[in-house]
Amino acid sequence: RQEFERALELRDEVAALQHLQERQQVEKSRKYDQDVLSYQVDGSSVFLMLFKVYRGTLEGKEDYVFAQSENFLEEFLVQYYSEREPPEELILEEPLDQSLVDFLTHVKGKKVRITVPKQGEKKELLELAKKNVEIGFFGDRKKMQALQEALRLPKSPQVIECFDISHLAGTFSVGSMVQFRGGRPDKSNYRRFKIKSVQGVDDFASIAEIVRRRYSRLKEEKQDLPDLIIIDGGKGQLSSALAELRELRLKIPIISLAKGEEEIYVPGLDGPLQIKRNEKASLYVQEIRDEAHRFAIAYNRLLRKKAISD
Repeated sequence: RQEFERALELRDEVAALQHLQERQQVEKSRKYDQDVLSYQVDGSSVFLMLFKVYRGTLEGKEDYVFAQSENFLEEFLVQYYSEREPPEELILEEPLDQSLVDFLTHVKGKKVRITVPKQGEKKELLELAKKNVEIGFFGDRKKMQALQEALRLPKSPQVIECFDISHLAGTFSVGSMVQFRGGRPDKSNYRRFKIKSVQGVDDFASIAEIVRRRYSRLKEEKQDLPDLIIIDGGKGQLSSALAELRELRLKIPIISLAKGEEEIYVPGLDGPLQIKRNEKASLYVQEIRDEAHRFAIAYNRLLRKKAISD
């Protein structure tokens, strides 16, 4: 697909994983365990990641979110290691008070070494934990921020609903709607639709039907509306959905994503939005569209299977 920048990123990731695997094979003879801890404070919350390294091999990670306080790190370590045996080495971004080191040593039954690395493999582990904090806790926020900026939305699109149509040569026509909340799928709010008013292949009319059914119901029941609607398709599908929203007198930001070139269309523009398909905002829209497509195909297959068995 000639996405050269993305290819370079993937190459570097593969190389890093291979290097880590080779290093782990060499270090399996290490006789002691390590915990690697990194955190980030955001507002009144602390986002913390803890890596468990067993004899040189990364065995797992744990993440925690809790309220910030003046001595939050000390409080966390005391609570955490009161219930678990401390490792022989604790790798951190900052040194600990001697009283806390003495506490860990007492719980362990022997000396616990505290390391604040400046370089080398332990520094790499600490950086890896830090990157996991950023990706695990803040990656979703960055996706939403990128999409808000690209579409010039008045607020962050916390709740996004995406519609897709699936059929087999005009038969077993179904619609799907998936919802993303806070950057992640909210499967409890997924919806499936049997197309009722359309005969044959007419994606425009099918999209119009399911958009009308979804938002007329939300309006009637006075439920919250999404921050953004995504339609799988091009300008035609977008126009059909937009006409239904106007008929319902609802003002909800809406876009469509056309397969192939992954072009994003917005109301009022003759052509697609000028955004590269490998930018964070576009990749997020593609992620949501792909989930709607998967959900629609699964429902279509279910109906066909049921028809055959009947």
